[in-house]
Amino acid sequence: MTTIRSHVLFGQFLLSKGFVNREDIFKARILQKETNLKIGQLAKRRGWLTDLEIEKTLIVQEETYEKFGVIAVREKFLLQSQVNELLEEHDDEYIFFGEALVKAGIIKHKELIEQLKDYNKQRVFDAQTEREESEQSRLS
Repeated sequence: MTTIRSHVLFGQFLLSKGFVNREDIFKARILQKETNLKIGQLAKRRGWLTDLEIEKTLIVQEETYEKFGVIAVREKFLLQSQVNELLEEHDDEYIFFGEALVKAGIIKHKELIEQLKDYNKQRVFDAQTEREESEQSRLS
C-alpha cells in the first residue's frame, strides 16, 4: 500500500497510481473552473452585479475574510434573497474533481467510485499512521 498522507489531493493520488496523467488532471480542472462559477460571476451573468461591484466586494473580502454574499448584502449590491438564490444555483451546478474526470471522458463512473473508495481507505490508514507516529515521537 502506497503511503499518500492525508493531505494529498485525489488527483495526485490517481496520478501516483498511474490512473491518470497530468494532461488529464489539467482537462478536469479546466472543466471545473468553467463549470464552478463563483457567486459574483453568477450574479453578473444574471445582470445583478457589475464588474465594479464584484471588484469592490472582493477587495473587502480580502481584508475581512467574510463571505462574498454577506458583503454584497451589507453594501446593498444584492438582496439576501438574491444571495440565497445564487447559493442554490452554485450548489446545483458545482462539480467535484472526480465528476469532472467522468464528464471529460477520462474515466468511467464505476472506476471513479472504486478509486474514491481506495483513496478514502488510504487517507484513513495514513491519518491513523500519522497519529501513531506523532504519539510515539511525543513519548520518546
